[in-house]
Amino acid sequence: MANDRTTQLLAAGVLGSCMILSPVLSVRLTGIAGRTDMVYTDRAEDNDRWEVSAGIAMGAFRGIFVNLLWIRANDMKEAGKFYDAVELAKAITRLQPRFPRVWVFHAWNLAYNISVMTKTREERWNWVNQGIQLLRDQAIPANPNDLLLHKELGWIFLHKVQGVTDDANPYYKRMLAAEWTFNLGMPPKRGPEDRDRQKVIEKYAAWMRGFANAATSEVELRARNPKAVELADRLRGVGLSFETKDDRKVFLQRYEVTRVNLQSVRHDLFLKAMADMQQVTTLAGLIEDPQYAAAWTDFLAYVRRRVIVDDYNMEPDRMVRYTEKYGPIDWRNGAAHSLYWSARGVEEAQDRLRFVTDESGRIIDEGNRKDYDFLNTDRVVAQSVQELFRSGDVYFDFQSFVNGHYNVWQGTPNGAFADSYGMILDEMRKRAGYIDEQRGKRWVSPLSDAYQNFMIDVCLYFYRRGERGTANRWLSELREFKDMNTYDPNRSERFRDLDEFAIAEMKTRATSAYVAVGQISGSILGAYTTGLLGQDPELFEKQMQYAKDFHKYYNEQQLRKTAINIEQERMAQLDKDFEFVAGPLFASFIAELGLDEAAYVYAAAPNDLKQWGYDTLQDAFRQTLTEEAKEGGKNFDQFFPQPEGMDQFRARVAKKQEERTKRSPALEGQ
Repeated sequence: MANDRTTQLLAAGVLGSCMILSPVLSVRLTGIAGRTDMVYTDRAEDNDRWEVSAGIAMGAFRGIFVNLLWIRANDMKEAGKFYDAVELAKAITRLQPRFPRVWVFHAWNLAYNISVMTKTREERWNWVNQGIQLLRDQAIPANPNDLLLHKELGWIFLHKVQGVTDDANPYYKRMLAAEWTFNLGMPPKRGPEDRDRQKVIEKYAAWMRGFANAATSEVELRARNPKAVELADRLRGVGLSFETKDDRKVFLQRYEVTRVNLQSVRHDLFLKAMADMQQVTTLAGLIEDPQYAAAWTDFLAYVRRRVIVDDYNMEPDRMVRYTEKYGPIDWRNGAAHSLYWSARGVEEAQDRLRFVTDESGRIIDEGNRKDYDFLNTDRVVAQSVQELFRSGDVYFDFQSFVNGHYNVWQGTPNGAFADSYGMILDEMRKRAGYIDEQRGKRWVSPLSDAYQNFMIDVCLYFYRRGERGTANRWLSELREFKDMNTYDPNRSERFRDLDEFAIAEMKTRATSAYVAVGQISGSILGAYTTGLLGQDPELFEKQMQYAKDFHKYYNEQQLRKTAINIEQERMAQLDKDFEFVAGPLFASFIAELGLDEAAYVYAAAPNDLKQWGYDTLQDAFRQTLTEEAKEGGKNFDQFFPQPEGMDQFRARVAKKQEERTKRSPALEGQ
């Protein structure tokens, strides 16, 4: 009896303690849940749809109600009622922010279904950007380690923005490039020394570390550099603030535009034109004031860190780490963002897996692997790196802003990303449960096929640049790749000799007009961007020589194929005279540049290219520079001296055009 009484007293004591502590713990848990966004909506806002209020009122039956709403939203989508489906999806995300698929449904409608229904590229970009922002700024913060959300966000960047399937994709690329030029400033200036992969990676990693190590508050900024806070106060005095996302956006845009104009040859004219705008003249004065030189570095790093963390939900430390791991990431490229979000998703989702491995590292218990689509997310990572290899060396001139649009975005291959693909492939195989014993026994593996094709492209890229040592290294990789598919028994012979391999590939590719145009024009534009703009004359010569060789072989093949059918030659995609391919491309390229870049490229170009660019530059700049010369600026001829032999050049081009005109009627009559 005594034991029962003791037990009852102890139970009563425990119950009392729990009742006393429960209010305290409840308040703490509620606070933690609120701070970490781990609660569902429990109140309706004035502008919410009636479904939100109804769902809240249903309490424990909210889940059933949301399922009904989800079915209804899907029916609306199938019926083509995309706007209605979007509004209903907003209500569902308010009621159940932990339901990843509704966020994906909502974002896909915005970025894909609704965007293509609009008439202008500005409207399309608005809807695509809304889809991106929905996933990045709302869905992922509410579901920080959900793999699906990261994959879908990465795919929108890779496929919709950086891809070519949407007619408005060039506009998307330019707008994203402008956005991240303002956010982070210009990336490190490239040079011939950047052919060393580790050097260029360290250069870009150091750039990003500046933001990762920046002050996180004005208090910390003051402790580091009091002048930086003094600078901030002076900027606030003319209405430039940094407290909100919109404030930071306006400030960074005005800063970059002002900074570039101050460094321009039009420096004096810019200050004269802005004399009546106190905000701009004050900003310009502060930029040029030597007492604030170090303060600007610390202050801008602080503001840009806030943009990265607060406005884009990204992590500077992770951006540094991905740069060190994958390559010199230029955040003006859409593939950079698809790489970031897909790789982040894989890393975060792995924390939710349970693995058991044997001594060799082979997985023998996959835990809850089946719940996570790692392979497809890893494919987005791999495809992002592949795209950065193809277009990761970005040239973007935000000064070429005409009639409300940026006109210049050029992505050229970046060989520093070549080595990253194999590393990703190994990681993919491990996460996919690939077993060593299967190597060499599978007839076809999509992963191996993709890597073989990538290595061929990489080998030809370095061969085209004249870097034979690196090209031979990749050819050796092709010969010795241990996971090569077994359907090509002659691969050792095929990949034996570099010159034979490159010539054979050129012959294969040159028979396709589409491939030939891409190879030739890509090499020429690469020569202009990485050679002339990149201050690498040797690379310019090698790129141009490759384009000439490919053009010559393509024309030989084209003529053989059309000898019995004169009609076929009308289908030729490129002029048979290489000068009439490279020249017009140069004229188009230089015409789209801002004045400073155009003058630099023109000065670096050989005389024959100057001839092609001269009249185009006259149309673009002579009138403006003539007017500026009246105000004390340089005239057109000081920027762009007339090249030698212009009269003969114009006569030659006119004769060529006349010959084409005479030839066309005969062809029409065949």
